[in-house]
Amino acid sequence: QVQLVESGGGLVQPGGSLRLSCAASGSIRSVRSMGWYRQTPVTQRELVAEITSVGTTNYADRVKGRFTISRDNDKNTVYLQMNSLKPEDTAVYYCKAESKVMGFEYDYWGQGTQVTVSS
Repeated sequence: QVQLVESGGGLVQPGGSLRLSCAASGSIRSVRSMGWYRQTPVTQRELVAEITSVGTTNYADRVKGRFTISRDNDKNTVYLQMNSLKPEDTAVYYCKAESKVMGFEYDYWGQGTQVTVSS
């Protein structure tokens, strides 16, 4: 199994910046892609950004140019640098890890961290 722990959420003013971190533990060797998703009380959980094991990234159109996803050399920690934050970015952000074992894929989720953008 893979355990994910997010941190770095909080309250920030519009135009401000915040960096989220997600630390993975457990069967780290099986982890392939990792990503960040967000969800609000009135929206479904949606993809924000993802990064593959080789460093290829993909972003939602709403955050392109403002957010940057990265992972460390050990590939057990993923970050989300959020700049030029807008009130619409307010949501609970979840870290996701995709694990592949013997040809089967499994998804693991963190507990979520609240990000609130407000003046």
